[in-house]
Amino acid sequence: MIPAQHSPGEGAPPRFRLLSALSYCAPLLVNGVVLPFFPVWLESHSFSDHEIGIILAIPMVVRVLVGPIVAMIADRLKERADVLLWSGGLSLLTAIALYWTTSFWPVTIVFALQGATFAPYLPVVESIVISGVRRWGLDYGSMRVWGSIAFIISTLLGGQLIGRWGGGMVLVVMVFGFTMTVVMAIFCPRIGPTRRRGQPIDLPAATGRGLSEPHLLLLLIGVAIQQSSHAVLNAFSSIYWHQLGFSGTQIGLLWSAGVASEVTVFFLSKRLNRRFSAWTLIRFGCAVSVCRWILFPMNAGFAGFFLLQCFHGFTYAFVHTGVQRRIMTTVQETQEASAQGAYFFYVGMAMGLMTIASGYLYAWLGLVSYYVMALVALSGLGLVISAYYLQPQRALSGGKTREAA
Repeated sequence: MIPAQHSPGEGAPPRFRLLSALSYCAPLLVNGVVLPFFPVWLESHSFSDHEIGIILAIPMVVRVLVGPIVAMIADRLKERADVLLWSGGLSLLTAIALYWTTSFWPVTIVFALQGATFAPYLPVVESIVISGVRRWGLDYGSMRVWGSIAFIISTLLGGQLIGRWGGGMVLVVMVFGFTMTVVMAIFCPRIGPTRRRGQPIDLPAATGRGLSEPHLLLLLIGVAIQQSSHAVLNAFSSIYWHQLGFSGTQIGLLWSAGVASEVTVFFLSKRLNRRFSAWTLIRFGCAVSVCRWILFPMNAGFAGFFLLQCFHGFTYAFVHTGVQRRIMTTVQETQEASAQGAYFFYVGMAMGLMTIASGYLYAWLGLVSYYVMALVALSGLGLVISAYYLQPQRALSGGKTREAA
């Protein structure tokens, strides 16, 4: 990450690390159930592949329209954490409403509303944590990792409950997860507004023009396209594994393997950041995505899928960690929530469009659709490489001109 002006942890509010870690846990507790098992709930209500793709995609599109707007508003509030309370509360109401919706349009509308209300939660938490990293030199990975751990626990628990009592348990765990988002909205760290130069604690200088930096824009678009290649996995892997005869517990383990690999990356993030540049992490993660989707249709049994799921640490966590470093290098804290909202916008829009397409691709091509995802990931890698060569040059020791961060 960016070097801090103060020794790590100096001057940080009491329990900032603990409360930040718990603030990550709450939304990822929800995602640990919704992402792998909501498609199973939809299938249990006899929705077709096309309908499942549409239901899952529309909230993604809604989120990317709402999230950046709320993030920009959060940058101007006295306390960014205040946004979390209404976000969690309204999302909880939509989860309860799903108990009375079992046909296509009602489910689509309620789930879209949930996408809108829950959109700003994680980006705002991310912006608060990144401010802590900037101001007090805290380790990002050591806080972010607990959200991934919560995802694993939620996924394993959800798999056990669904295996025993069926897909209806998805809504029970979803309601519990959104209740936790409301609780953590109350306890999330309050660190005041984003700081500007001239205030008591100066911020490390960013090197670029912020959100108007062309290379950052191209990087975010490239990463968004690469991340959207996960669409077929997110929408149909649980259904596919269920058709192969895997139990709910096994499906939960497969999803948990992917997030466990994220946990490993976040735990090692400090070492990785010392050894590798942000660009190296991003490019490597994009390249592994291409290999992952080429191998995915080759059914190697539970062990083979378990190994492929472990690649998620590269295809998501490497890329995400690298992007956060580039954002901190390029954008001042006064634009932090806006930058996170922009990142969220591009990834969410690409993922939403690709999820809609995935419903048709999977119905038409079946497992061959993963090869299409490999081409999507490859195109994202191409844009990332272009962004690297587009970034501003500056003189470095030894005559190097390309930014190393």
